[in-house]
Amino acid sequence: MNKNLTLDFSVDKENKTIKVKREFAAELSLVWDAYTKSEILDKWWAPKPWKTKTRSQEFKEGGNWHYAMVGPEGEEHWAVATYKNIVAQKKFTGHDAFADANGNINKEMPQSTWEVTFSNKGENTLVEFHITYPDLAQLEATIEMGFKEGLLMAMEGLDELLPSLKK
Repeated sequence: MNKNLTLDFSVDKENKTIKVKREFAAELSLVWDAYTKSEILDKWWAPKPWKTKTRSQEFKEGGNWHYAMVGPEGEEHWAVATYKNIVAQKKFTGHDAFADANGNINKEMPQSTWEVTFSNKGENTLVEFHITYPDLAQLEATIEMGFKEGLLMAMEGLDELLPSLKK
């Protein structure tokens, strides 16, 4: 990652939130597509050496993205993101949960609400996550699973991919 690009990751246990600010060296429309189209998400959303495999995606309000993180030994960890609100090239919100291969939510695992906003910074784009958990235990479990490290590694994968996506 270019050292001059914004990167901030903070945890607010009192408010049960994680906030992430991450800038990318690409125009807004390209970064928006990278976050909203499964054919691009599959190329970067998982931290290496893991891969993302989409079973289905409907990027619309009320739609879902059902996908798996696939490990180097072929193990699969499924999740479902349900889109709640979408403002094209500005933000989307949704509910994120671990699931099984059929899309059934695993209520024993952490769940969260995500708001992801996109800001045009000229040649760069700033992406901000505001992730809220229903209770502190779910936030802490997510952190213990390596969420910060995994997300930041995945974003580095997007840094590597973006130049090949430029039109």
